[in-house]
Amino acid sequence: MAKLEILKFPDPNLRKKCKPVDKVTDELAQFANDMLETMYAHRGIGLAAAQVNRQIRLIVIDTRRPEDDSREGPEDDSREGPEDEVNERELRDELGEPVFEKNIAQPLILFNPVVKKKEGKITYNEGCLSVPTYFEVVERARIIEVEALNIEGKKIEFKTDGLLAICIQHEIDHLDGKLFIDRLSPIKSARIKAKIRKFGYSTDQKDDDESDKGEESKTPSEHRL
Repeated sequence: MAKLEILKFPDPNLRKKCKPVDKVTDELAQFANDMLETMYAHRGIGLAAAQVNRQIRLIVIDTRRPEDDSREGPEDDSREGPEDEVNERELRDELGEPVFEKNIAQPLILFNPVVKKKEGKITYNEGCLSVPTYFEVVERARIIEVEALNIEGKKIEFKTDGLLAICIQHEIDHLDGKLFIDRLSPIKSARIKAKIRKFGYSTDQKDDDESDKGEESKTPSEHRL
């Protein structure tokens, strides 16, 4: 498998709409696994093909950690310790106890994913591998019903909630050329985009947090989608 380069806003390729795949080939299956490896390497929980500069409707997701540390992938030595785990639990507590998510086998590889039905609303502090160091509260549907093709090219349908539902909606946005910062208020969205265009991204999360307190909401969460 190979690690892929992740595009960052304001790269214009992130705004391109992705096309459905006609058939899940061996090459596409391998590409999906490369995406998973890339996602794990960057401590993300979701990744869309658009983020690695391929305009096909494909997303990969694994929201199991830290509660379930059994997902396959490289060991993450960058986790600092119990405090990080507490932060993760606090953020997940915002979602309440999921009813459907725990029944979904992960990691998920979804070709041509479509949300067929939405129920309720929920807000969550989202981050993104394509907009690193920024975390903002976004409103999503609480429960969704999804239809897609799996890595074997077979049609699957499932219902989910919790962090998985949020992550799927976030990744499908990428396939349509949309970022989570587009879902903020026009003023806040414009301010964040202008700041990124002018200053780029911090290479030191801690320094960036100290200099930006009171502006963009940031968190040590690893929930970068």
